[in-house]
Amino acid sequence: MKKHLVLITLFSILLVSSCKEKSKESLSEDSNEPIVEVNDVRRVEPPFWWTGFKNTSLQLLVKHSGIGSYNAEISYPGVTIEKVHTADSPNYLFLDLKISETVQPGKFNIVFSKDSTSKLFQTYELKAREQKAEDVIGFNSSDAIYLITPDRFANSNPNNDSFEQLNEKGIDRKNNYARHGGDIEGIASHVDYIKNLGFTAVWPSPLLTNDMPSGSYHGYAITDYYQVDPRFGTLEEYKELASKLESNNMKLIMDQVANHCGLEHWWMKDLPFKDWVNYQEHYEQNKENWSSEIVKRSSHRRTTNQDVYASKTDKKEMTDGWFVKGMPDLNQRNPFMAKYIIQNSIWWIEYLKLGGIRQDTYPYPDKDFMSDWAGAIMKEYPNFNIVGEEWSSNPLLIGYWQDGHENSDGYDSNLRSTMDFAMQEKIVAGLKNKETWGTGLKEIYVALANDFHYKRPLDILVFPDNHDMSRIFTQLNGNIVDTKMALSYLATIPRTFQMYYGTEILMNDFDKPGDHGLIRTDFPGGWNGDAVNAFTGENLSVEKKEMQNYISKLMNFRKNSKAIHNGKTMHFAPEKNTYVLSRFLDDETIVHILNKNEQPFDLKLDRFNELGLDGKTLKNVFTGETITWSNTLTLNHKGSYLFTTKL
Repeated sequence: MKKHLVLITLFSILLVSSCKEKSKESLSEDSNEPIVEVNDVRRVEPPFWWTGFKNTSLQLLVKHSGIGSYNAEISYPGVTIEKVHTADSPNYLFLDLKISETVQPGKFNIVFSKDSTSKLFQTYELKAREQKAEDVIGFNSSDAIYLITPDRFANSNPNNDSFEQLNEKGIDRKNNYARHGGDIEGIASHVDYIKNLGFTAVWPSPLLTNDMPSGSYHGYAITDYYQVDPRFGTLEEYKELASKLESNNMKLIMDQVANHCGLEHWWMKDLPFKDWVNYQEHYEQNKENWSSEIVKRSSHRRTTNQDVYASKTDKKEMTDGWFVKGMPDLNQRNPFMAKYIIQNSIWWIEYLKLGGIRQDTYPYPDKDFMSDWAGAIMKEYPNFNIVGEEWSSNPLLIGYWQDGHENSDGYDSNLRSTMDFAMQEKIVAGLKNKETWGTGLKEIYVALANDFHYKRPLDILVFPDNHDMSRIFTQLNGNIVDTKMALSYLATIPRTFQMYYGTEILMNDFDKPGDHGLIRTDFPGGWNGDAVNAFTGENLSVEKKEMQNYISKLMNFRKNSKAIHNGKTMHFAPEKNTYVLSRFLDDETIVHILNKNEQPFDLKLDRFNELGLDGKTLKNVFTGETITWSNTLTLNHKGSYLFTTKL
């Protein structure tokens, strides 16, 4: 009797198992049976995808022990496997899928089989897109962008400050290079503050996992390209932040890194190909005893991208060298790496409904790949925008990276925007230098005159400072008037404007200029127990409150000024310590004046007759006072003056 019971039990187990296996494999959309969702495979990336893209190809990275010896099958209408690629590591497969234009959203299982008894199943989903591609609108010259280092902005959820499974544990606000606890919820809970200042877009530095031993609070040493760092929050909270910004008519810009990853990235422990990262042989041979002397560092000679005389050696050292010893340089010439990066960017755009991408260290990756990357994104989202970081004070280099620029080597970046470090540098120099021939305000005037080199000046991103340079207040030696002059000029010229958090309250790095940890100081009021709260104004000094008010007036005016967004520009060569610039569109004209005279000065207006303002009434944006434009305008103090015909 016991023998019969054992046989019956074994038969029942086999029958149930057989039915389950059959259910896993019977996955056509015509089936009435619900899909059995399984996740036998350790990792599949992208984790899901969408229907309706112009590019109907999708490549899946599959990571699992021994998966390289398995075959793969999919039975789902509209989805076919075109090719299965093995890698140098036996623990990877790359599946080339074809997603038909008529495929329906749904779930299906990928069946991996080695023989009749060795099978793995992985459920995959194609989602329906929530928006039309043309409705994805990128940031533009009508936007003012608020840049945030999330770890240093606000800690609204102390429960996510530390995780045992991560390398760096705990927070230490006394250490400028440790984590301080700021998070996504901290940004989301202060959207109203940012909006009331007049900003229309938010750019947080990277929020993806940086599971490094130390010093990765900044987010640029990514160790998982599809996971939000749990110390910042969850994927759902990231999406909620995007939705909250959207509901406030604001955009979310994602900071991405195509050049390098963090040394603790999961694939560094088992690299799929022998050329997955550059100088991989140095790492493979020495990873057990890794040090800064072993790594081949980038030369940072970014001009090799354009230099017609550059040697192959210099080009390779620049492009292939690691940015720092803890950031392996990704090899975008590997076609699987190239597809991985492109698909990752598109995945985040679609998932978060992004309003733009800021691409870190733009000149460092393979430049032909970067053109392909930007082109693939803009093909799917024709109204999107990407800004690339080209840290150069040479407008020739800045212009080279903007799409449509007629470069002598025929290169087209497909990149709509790049960053104007040249203008930033000249504004600081022009405000600090005395008014002698060729210096002072003339430096600023000439810098703007260089706009003839740019295909579309309006798309260039300008800024007073950012997370990698001294605060503008520090650069201008703590001079509040000069700081206001820099900000007002930057906000009115034909550009897209970006400002770093805390500039509105005169944050600075006086104690150690240029120190990154100090530049990224905690925003006061972002932590429970802060003695000063800049969000509410509690215990904030008078001069800082006044600067906050100044920024609010400036940015809110800019938000509503069509002349600044898309108007024509006319400026007049500086004379007698003054520089006049105007923007005009239809019935709106704005006039911006930089005045470096310490004593009251009468500015004769007949020189500016081309503006057609004689006899018209203009309002001072900052004071609300009105003037009649006629004969002479008295400038009572040094500083910036901003007038508008919109009363």
